[in-house]
Amino acid sequence: MDAFKDAARILLVRLGNIGDVVMLSPAVRALRRAAPRARLTLLASPAGATVAGLLPGLDEVLVHRALWQDARGDIAFDSKREQEWVRDLAVHGFDAVFIFTSFSQSPFPAAYACYLAGIPVRIGQSREFGGGVLTRWVRPLADSAHQVDRNLHLLKEAGIPVGRPQASALRLAVPAGARARVEAKLRERGVRGDFVVIAPGATCAARRYPAERYGVVAAGLEALDRQVVVVGGPKDQAIGEVVVAAARGTVSLCGQTDLAELAALLQRARLLIANDSGPMHIADAVGCPMVVLYSGTELEEQWRPRTAPARILRRPTACSPCYRFECPYGLECLRIAPGEVVAQARALLGETLREVADG
Repeated sequence: MDAFKDAARILLVRLGNIGDVVMLSPAVRALRRAAPRARLTLLASPAGATVAGLLPGLDEVLVHRALWQDARGDIAFDSKREQEWVRDLAVHGFDAVFIFTSFSQSPFPAAYACYLAGIPVRIGQSREFGGGVLTRWVRPLADSAHQVDRNLHLLKEAGIPVGRPQASALRLAVPAGARARVEAKLRERGVRGDFVVIAPGATCAARRYPAERYGVVAAGLEALDRQVVVVGGPKDQAIGEVVVAAARGTVSLCGQTDLAELAALLQRARLLIANDSGPMHIADAVGCPMVVLYSGTELEEQWRPRTAPARILRRPTACSPCYRFECPYGLECLRIAPGEVVAQARALLGETLREVADG
């Protein structure tokens, strides 16, 4: 801890999706407590940067699409671009860097870039040997560990106190302006009182419960006198329209909210129904109960919600976890009847209502 207490500039690297950055929030808080005077900068992907501003404790966000995170292989060869980026990174004069990775990612490419940028203290976790690229080489937890625990483990092994178990709860700072804008958008569309949010999108097709089935779910919720709001990014507008077409009383805000407004919407919602996706993690961070259609691409124990009440739905399959973008088996892991989704939503709504009444 003393090694970082007087650090002036600390870099945190988390080059992943929206949910990966949301799950970094407990580690950011722990690092802020340990280094109260330091300027904390997050290096994030373009997707992760959209939510990074909601993490309490961060001072700055740098955006970079990293070559070593290029899962689809569509970044063109350009060594000068990479060299210029390293020079830009060096200008910041960071004293130390913490490199946060998932179980399948290596910290060494990022650590080597930071070495070239002149960052003297480089901390990451891996089971593989990387020579002197890391100044502190942390042996990770088991691959099945939750990502939040993995992040905190990196700090703990570096001598930074991570606090009690409740300190691992996800947390976002939702701006008052975002809440006001959401209220205005809901009023414009005639949404009053309680509502349920459906988020039918996900970063890859193998994680998406079919939009047609989400439409049946929305219609089932409307039959229970529940107002439904569909959310997603601009790319989700087409599947949002499919849901709305099946449930005429449903309202779509797909492509009409930024990440701060989405967080505000979920903070206000009674329930979220979603895939394993960014909205799932945001809901966990703002305390929104949820029913999750969790495909077999990933292990639940690594990413599942742990703070907000949640019901996880998935059919066991021999191919899980597959880590695929496309499913060749007709999404057998998500062969869940819409009626079952509605029943789980209804049960969870009843539970949370009782909790409010009991409280």
